[in-house]
Amino acid sequence: MQTTGINKKAGALLEEWDPFSAGKKAYEHEIEEVVSDLHQLDDPTDLAKRIREIYEHTYKTWIPIEDCVQISYKLLAVKFEAKCIV
Repeated sequence: MQTTGINKKAGALLEEWDPFSAGKKAYEHEIEEVVSDLHQLDDPTDLAKRIREIYEHTYKTWIPIEDCVQISYKLLAVKFEAKCIV
């Protein structure tokens, strides 16, 4: 799977995640930022912290880190599967 495939799968996961119940299309900017960071980060905790920063910056609402860790593992699984690292 190429980068565009990773981006599409990761974007779909993040749309489904919907941490603030704002609807699938409410997070386009945040999804772009997280997907960009996904390509740079390999540690689930680091990615989770970045996800939380991105979403909280926009929505000014706290997200439990556990929720961010769960989605970070799913995103990294997509990335590692695509690169056959699993």
